[in-house]
Parts: sequence; structure tokens; C-alpha cells
Amino acid sequence: MADALASGASVRKDVGVQVPPRPQREIGKVFNVVHAFTELIESRNLLWNLTLRELRSKYRRSFLGWAWSLLNPLSNILIYSFVFGVVFGATAPIGEPSGLNVYALYLMCGILPWGFFALVTNLGMNALLSNASLVRKVSFARETLVISQVIFSFVQWSIEMLLLAAILIVAGSPIIPWLPVVILVMLSLAIYGAGFAMALAAAAVFFRDLRYLWTILLQVMFFATPIIYTPDRLEGKLPGFIEFILKWNPMAVFIQTFRHMLYGGGSPHWGELLYVVVVSVAVFFAGWAVFSRLSRRVAEEL
Repeated sequence: MADALASGASVRKDVGVQVPPRPQREIGKVFNVVHAFTELIESRNLLWNLTLRELRSKYRRSFLGWAWSLLNPLSNILIYSFVFGVVFGATAPIGEPSGLNVYALYLMCGILPWGFFALVTNLGMNALLSNASLVRKVSFARETLVISQVIFSFVQWSIEMLLLAAILIVAGSPIIPWLPVVILVMLSLAIYGAGFAMALAAAAVFFRDLRYLWTILLQVMFFATPIIYTPDRLEGKLPGFIEFILKWNPMAVFIQTFRHMLYGGGSPHWGELLYVVVVSVAVFFAGWAVFSRLSRRVAEEL
């Protein structure tokens, strides 16, 4: 007991239980994070193989193959353009300094990032459940199952964004100087989505209805985010604190940042850019912490 007290531990007098010193707990948390990161690096070959498996099997035996990765978002854009642009008369703001005033292009700059986020979270959420036999039988960094889905989705999204960039350049948007920053924002969104995907993947093992609940939440988040409408449509129509939350919803800021650089062809708002980078890193580590805590009992639940 004397040795324990000398090391900094404390003793609860009411129950006589020795409480470890806080610094040891903090060191233990840091060690767990480092260990998890090291284990993930050691599983890089598995990560690569899992990603290749997803890329090869996605459109296997389909007639159009990877063309579906372009046709799906384009069909959504055509539908939303007709319903909101033609039927309801929605218009796009004039891009600065691009001068563009095309609702379909304005819509694409919002739907493509949103579609990536929805795809990442849905695929990542099912990563453990769809690989239950592998999780039960083999010991490996289970994060690789989720991250492989993130990489696969990012490849597909990159193809879509490359097509969008080409269309915008032809349309006259001066986006070329900002393409490196666009890539940075894309990577930030991938990190942000990975954080959600890891938390959802672990939670879905214990709460199977989460898959259906998340579909509803995505629909709510979609219409709460200024994708099919401009942000100024909400000004003065909602209580101040709700308007503040919707304005600084990370997905709303992501989409506005993409539109500033792609549709508008101008420089991003650097404060918003810093915001999305910081939030992405924070959400990633928060999701990883949830995954690490819950994954200890995943094999038993599966």
C-alpha cells in the first residue's frame, strides 16, 4: 500500500479501493491509440486486397460496368433539376467570378459530395456485418474492413468529380488554380465520412435497426443541407439557434466550399476550409475511438 501511494495512486477510504493514478490512465489511452494505428499499418496488405476486391466486384457482369458510377448521380441530377428547377422554378445563383447560371451544374457540385458521404456511411456501416465469418475466425485490424470501403467509394467519387471538373472547365469556370485545394477538401470529406462509417459499423453490430434508422436520418440531413436550394432560402424563416446549426453543419460547409471553388471558380473561404479540416480530423478520431471501444465484443455478437 505504501508503495502504491508513493507512485501517485490514491485510496478510497469509504470502500478501501485503490484508484490508479490519472497519468497512468492517460498513458494507457495514448498507448492504445498508437497500438491500433500500428496494427492498421501492419494490415496494409489486407487493406489493399480488400479494396481491390471491392473495385473488381462492384459492377462485375454488368453490361455498362463502371459507367453506372456516372449514370446514377446523373440520373439524380436530372430528376432534381426537373422537379425543383422546372416544376418549382428553383434557380442557381450567378457564380463569382465564373458567371455561370446553370442550375444543373450548381446541383452537381452539391449532390456529388453528398452522394459520396451517403455511400461511405452506408457501405462502412455494413462492413463488419457483411464480413462476419472473417471477423469471427481471423485476428486482424478490423478497421481495414471499413477503410477499404472508404477508399473504394473515394475512387468512384473521384471519377465523378473529374467528369464534373471537365464540364465546368468547358462551361467557362476558372477552376484550374483551385484543383489542388479541391483535392484537399475531398480528402477531408473522406476522413470525415470514415469517422462516421467506423462508429456506425461498430454500433450496427449491437443495434441492427441502425441500418434502417440511418436511412431516415440521411433523408433528413439531405433536405436540411443546402443542396437543392441556396442557403439564403432559410434566412429569417427559422429560430436563430436552428439556423446557426444548419449553417455550420459540416456537410453544408463542405458543399459550400466545393461550390465556391468549382461552380464559382473563386478562392475558398479560408476560415471555412480550416473549419472542415479540423472537424474532419476530430470526427475521424471520435469515430475511431467508438469503433475501438465496441470492437472488443464484435466477434462475440457476430
